[in-house]
Amino acid sequence: MTRIFGMMGGAAGFLGVGLGAFGVHALRDALEAAGRMETYETAVQYQLIHALALLAAAWAAERWPGKLTRTAGWAFATGIVLFSGSLYLLAIFNLRFMGAVAPLGGAALLIGWACLGLAARRGA
Repeated sequence: MTRIFGMMGGAAGFLGVGLGAFGVHALRDALEAAGRMETYETAVQYQLIHALALLAAAWAAERWPGKLTRTAGWAFATGIVLFSGSLYLLAIFNLRFMGAVAPLGGAALLIGWACLGLAARRGA
């Protein structure tokens, strides 16, 4: 799991920086005109924060291998896709139904943090 979560964290960070730059340089005028730049920025911010959380899960999986650290990593990965992904689609394509998907991603991110904290507490 260490390598998988590490690779996913690196990929999420890479894509977060790339999507952030793309938003600022290529999409800014359109997103600002539509009033959706803040939504896009939130997607980038959460993706980058949780790319680091995936790296933390990789470290924790090495230190405290077990179900909690595995669940944390997969929850972070799922949360990035659902939360940030839905916000990207909402901001760029104005797919309003994606607003209903974001809370599912947020719940996954919360599960990831809870599992990571419990793994640290238990040491397993």
